Amino acid sequence: MSRRSALAALIALSAGLALAGCSSDSEPELKVKDAFMPQPVDDDMAAGFLTVRNSGGTADKLTSVTSDLSEDITIHESKNQRMQEVKAFDIPADGELDLERGGNHIMFMKLKQKPKQGEKVTVELRFEKSGPIEVELPVKEPTYNPTSTEH
Repeated sequence: MSRRSALAALIALSAGLALAGCSSDSEPELKVKDAFMPQPVDDDMAAGFLTVRNSGGTADKLTSVTSDLSEDITIHESKNQRMQEVKAFDIPADGELDLERGGNHIMFMKLKQKPKQGEKVTVELRFEKSGPIEVELPVKEPTYNPTSTEH
């Protein structure tokens, strides 16, 4: 009987380890692309845009953004042509979160200085499950829109 118990325990342990190995495959795997900030036309505020790609099997959430450019950075959704601050943005498993002109975006208030075209603004994106990601936002001309046919 003790051999059967030991064998059963070994099989159970092996199965548990195999399942634990599989669960790591379902972690969020986040990468940021297409990041930019239009040169602010106002001395006091700016917006940031980017795409977060999640190639993992588990959803995550963008919960906050920090930067030396401002102490007051929020994330906003745009609905019915109105901006509204939100606590987090969902990043679906095997999907994307698009922060883009006319839609959801990062809002920088009370700028410490006004970034100029050609400079880069460093931000840190913070997530519910994943570790933080540092991203550089190249400052583009004020009218820059990568989804526009002009660019």
